[in-house]
Amino acid sequence: MNAAFPLAVCAELVFTDLPMPERAIRLAELGFAVEIWDWSRHDVAALARSGAQFSSMTGYLRGALADDAGADELLTTAAQSIPVALELGCPRLNLHGTGLDAKGLPVVPSAGADGPMWLKARDTLDRLADLGERAGVTFMLENLNTAVDHPGVPFARAEDCLALVASVGRPGIKLNLDLYHAQIGEGNLIELCRQALPHIAEIQVADVPGRHEPGTGEIAYPRVARALHAMGYRGTIGLEALPEGDHLLALQRFRDAFTL
Repeated sequence: MNAAFPLAVCAELVFTDLPMPERAIRLAELGFAVEIWDWSRHDVAALARSGAQFSSMTGYLRGALADDAGADELLTTAAQSIPVALELGCPRLNLHGTGLDAKGLPVVPSAGADGPMWLKARDTLDRLADLGERAGVTFMLENLNTAVDHPGVPFARAEDCLALVASVGRPGIKLNLDLYHAQIGEGNLIELCRQALPHIAEIQVADVPGRHEPGTGEIAYPRVARALHAMGYRGTIGLEALPEGDHLLALQRFRDAFTL
């Protein structure tokens, strides 16, 4: 059996006793690509020297999709993120409906999105596509859940993110489909993957409940993996999970779930 997909691991959540560059080295030694969050908190030069392959990183520092000031700030900090991505050789930059604080909560909570907000969000994503396509990178809009981890985030549902990304319809904007968040918010994961397939740049995973590695909760990830392979997905699967116990065991469980 072989790993059916390129596998990446969020270095923010594993080997947390090590400095971030050493985490990247360790993950690379284990055969995983590396993902990071806020690049401004890290020694980018040291990460670049690690020799790790970087799969994705947060592609903005502040801002929001659907209001004028927030969109301008998001675009400004997205432009600042691109040189970092190029230094790391990181092809995908992640973003959300609004800026998040250190606890994952929206800096400016929203009770919902009206028509003008949808139009503004689409315009912001179109402008982000301009940035990405000029630089040769892809911005990804990630779905979140509002029931457990991210209450008050607009455009959080996978259905909403997919609608926005599909309406832009450009290679510079794709979907980061997070199946942990989708399971909490929507479920029906295999059909969701099928509907979203043309617009997916990456899939992220963790199990429910607890946000631990595959095999610790209710999601049948080996079945999801077989379905993804059958429908033709060959992109990256990224683990963004809190190890339930031993970190090496968590990584092995992740690899096993996506090995066919």
